[in-house]
Amino acid sequence: MLQNQGLQPGQCPELFGIENPQVLAEIHYQYVQAGSDIIQTNTFGGNRCKLSEYGLAEQVQEINTEAVKIARQGAGHKALVAASIGPTGKLLYPMGDVDFDYLYQVFSEQMSACEKAGADLISIETMTDIGEMRAALIAARQNTSLPVIAHMTFENSGRTMMGTDPLTALIILEALQPLAIGANCSGGARELLPVIKMMGRHSSIVLSVEPNAGLPQLVNGQTVFPDSPEEMAEYALKLRDAGANIIGGCCGSTPYHIQAMAKAVKGLTPAHRNRGKLSAFASRSKHVLLGEDQPLAFIGERINPTARKKLAQDIKDGSMQMVVEEARKQCEKGAPILDVNMGVPGIDEAAAMKKAVIDIQTAVDMPVSIDSVNPQAVEEGLKNFVGRALINSTTGEEKHLEVILPLAKKYGAAVLGLCLDENGIPDKAEDRVTVARNIYNKAIEYGLRDEDIYIDCLVKTASAEQGQVMETLKALQTVKRQLPVRTVLGISNVSHGLPAREILTSAYLAMAWAAGLDLPIMNPFDEKVMDITRSAAVLLNRDVNCTGYIEKYKDYKTGGTDHTGLPRHPVCSMCNIPDLMAEKSLMADIPKARAGMEEKPPESNVGQLVQQAVLKGDRDNIESLLSQALFEEKIDALQVVNTYLIPGIEKAGQLYDEKKYFLPQLMMAADTMKKAFAFIKPHLKGDEGKSSGVIVMATVEGDIHDIGKNIVCVLLENYGFKVIDLGKDVKAADILDAAVSQKADIIGLSALMTTTMPRMQEVIAGVKDKGLKCRVIVGGAVLNQDYADQIGADGYGEDARKAVLVAQSLLKLY
Repeated sequence: MLQNQGLQPGQCPELFGIENPQVLAEIHYQYVQAGSDIIQTNTFGGNRCKLSEYGLAEQVQEINTEAVKIARQGAGHKALVAASIGPTGKLLYPMGDVDFDYLYQVFSEQMSACEKAGADLISIETMTDIGEMRAALIAARQNTSLPVIAHMTFENSGRTMMGTDPLTALIILEALQPLAIGANCSGGARELLPVIKMMGRHSSIVLSVEPNAGLPQLVNGQTVFPDSPEEMAEYALKLRDAGANIIGGCCGSTPYHIQAMAKAVKGLTPAHRNRGKLSAFASRSKHVLLGEDQPLAFIGERINPTARKKLAQDIKDGSMQMVVEEARKQCEKGAPILDVNMGVPGIDEAAAMKKAVIDIQTAVDMPVSIDSVNPQAVEEGLKNFVGRALINSTTGEEKHLEVILPLAKKYGAAVLGLCLDENGIPDKAEDRVTVARNIYNKAIEYGLRDEDIYIDCLVKTASAEQGQVMETLKALQTVKRQLPVRTVLGISNVSHGLPAREILTSAYLAMAWAAGLDLPIMNPFDEKVMDITRSAAVLLNRDVNCTGYIEKYKDYKTGGTDHTGLPRHPVCSMCNIPDLMAEKSLMADIPKARAGMEEKPPESNVGQLVQQAVLKGDRDNIESLLSQALFEEKIDALQVVNTYLIPGIEKAGQLYDEKKYFLPQLMMAADTMKKAFAFIKPHLKGDEGKSSGVIVMATVEGDIHDIGKNIVCVLLENYGFKVIDLGKDVKAADILDAAVSQKADIIGLSALMTTTMPRMQEVIAGVKDKGLKCRVIVGGAVLNQDYADQIGADGYGEDARKAVLVAQSLLKLY
C-alpha cells in the first residue's frame, strides 16, 4: 500500500509513514472501513537494529510515537491499535553475535515508546527464532501493561526457519501468558491452517492467525499475490473451524481481502476448544509432554559436580567440555531432560550457568532443569535457555518463594517446590503435604498456573532414616490426589550409604512409578533403573504396543550374564531347579565368554572422533582431536580432510535434508568445520588447502534484508568457498566490479522483496554484457525456480543448504 503511494525500494517504510502522515492515516482508515477490529501500526521495522540500517537508530522514540498517533487517527473510535513489532534481523549467540539481554533492551525500548503513544495492544510478528520471540514477549510483559499477541512464522515444512514446530512454540509461549499465540506471514492460509489446527488441539488459549495472500509473484514487473479476497474468505472460515479466535491478513492482504474475510466470519463465535492443561517442557525444536497418556519421562542427574572432582574442575576452569560430554552421553542413553548444576564453591556461579546452558544447547537439543539455590545463577540459566525449563528448586520458606516464583513467572519456567520449610523436612506425610499446599497457594498468588508447579516430597536415605522412606511415597500419593500439580523425586537418595545401591534405587523407583510419580531425577547410565523404567512403561500402559520395550530387548537372552560377565546359571521356569541340559550347552559357551572378556576393546579411531565432532558441532574439542590425528596417529592432513572432515559436514547436511537436523545444528556443524579447516590448513601441501571457489555475495539494491544471505555465507565458507560478502542494498555495478576484481567463480544474489527482484536480472544482464565467466545463483523467500529460470540465473538456492549444493554443482561444470 505504501509502495503504491510512492515508497521507493531502499527507503525506510517507518520514516516514509511519519513523513507522509496523511497517506498513512488514509491507509489505516481504509482497513477500518473494510471491517478491521484491530489495525497495526507502521512500526514493523521500528526497532533500533532495523532503523540503524537507515541511520535512524537514535529516532526509535520519535518514529514509533508518531506512527502510533497516525494509526490512532485512522482508527478513530472504530478499531483498536496494535503496535507491530518485527524481528531485529540478528541471530542469538552462538549462531550470531547478540544475547538475550541485548534483544530484551532493543524490544523494551520500542514497546515502551508505543505504549506511551497510546497503543492498545502489542502484536509481535514474523518471528523465525523462538529465542528472539521469547526475548520480545518477556520484554513486552515486563515493560508494558499491554495485552500481547505472539506470532511465529512457519515454513512449508511446518517448522520455523530455526526448526521449532507449532506444538513446541505453543508450550514455550503459552507459559509466558500472552493474550494470544499464533502465526502470521508464511506461505499463506494453506500453510498456516495445519499450524493452527495443531495449536488448537492442545490448548484453549486465544489463537491468532494472519496469513499472506499467498507467496508473491513478479508478473510483468508488478508484484502479484495469488490468493484472491474470495479465497482468503474461504480460508478464514477454515481457520475459524481449526480454532482461530483472531483472523487477519499479512503481506498482500488489501482492504478488499479484509472486507471479504470480515464478511465471511461476521456473527460467528469462535470454535469451542476445551483442552486440558499441558504439562510440558521444551527446547528450541523438541518437547517433552507429561501425563497418563504420554511416555514415562525423567531428568538426567549427571551434570552435578557434587563429589565429582574432575567435573568440578572442568566447571571451575570455565571449560565445560566435561559438562557438554555428560549432556551428550545422557542424551544418547535416553534422558529426555537434563539437570544442570554448577554448584562449585568459589566460582561465579551465574557466569558458569550461563556458559553451561549455552554450550549444552549447542551440543544437544533437549529441555533442561536449572538446578541452583543462587537466584542470579537461576536467572542467567533461564535467560539463556531457548525453551521452557524447570527451576530446581525452591523450598516452602517465604524468603525463597518470594525470589524464585517471580523468576518462574517472568521467564515462563516451571518451578519445583521442595517439601521443607523453616522447620526442615517433616517426618509425617501429611505435614509434607501441608508444605506442598503452601507452595502451591503461593505460586498461584504470584500468577503461575497449575501446570507450572511441581512438588518434590523428598526422599530420605534408608540407611539413616529407614522408617521415613515410605512416608515420601505416602506424601506423593496424597499430593497427587489433593493438588493439581506434577511430582518429582530424586530417587538415588534412598540408597545413599548402602552397598549395591543400584538394586535398592531401582526397587524404590518401581514403587514410585506405581505410586504415580511423574518425573524422577535419576542416572540414565544405571541400567537397572532404566530397565525398571522401560518395564514400568509397559505395565502402566505408557509404552504403546510395548514398542520401546521390544526394540530395546528384542535380542535379550534369557540367561543374561552375572556380575562377572559370564552367563548366568539357567533354571527351569516351572520349578526353579537347575536345567542340566541347558547347563551343558552353557558350559560350552564359557570359554567363548572368557575369551571375549580378555580381548581388549579396540582403541577409538581418532579419525571417526574428528568426523563426529564436526557432525555434533563440537568446536571446543575439534582442535585437540585434529592434533591427535596429525601428530599422534600420523594421519596425512589431506586424508583427514577428505576422509573425516568433509564426510562429517556432508552427513550434517544430509540430516538437515532429512529434517533430523535444523538450521542451528547445521550452523554449529559448519562453524566447527570452519575452525577445523583453519587449524589443518597450514599442514596441507601445495594446492591442497585452496578454496573450493570464490563467491561474491550481496543483497541487491533497495533491499535491506540480509539474515538469510548471512546464513548462506556462513555455510559456504565452511564448505571451503572463499566468500566476499558485499552486504545489503548493493548496486548492480558494485556487484559486477567486485566479481571482476575478486575473480569470482559465482555471484550469489539475495532479495526478500518482489520490488527488488528485478535488480537480480540487471546483474545477470551485466555478467553477459561484460563477458564474465562466473555463474549466478539467486535466492530469497519471494523467489522460486520459475523466476530464476525466467531471468536467466544459473542456479536457485531454495534455502542455505540447497545454495551450497547448487554452488558445488555449478563449479563441477567448469
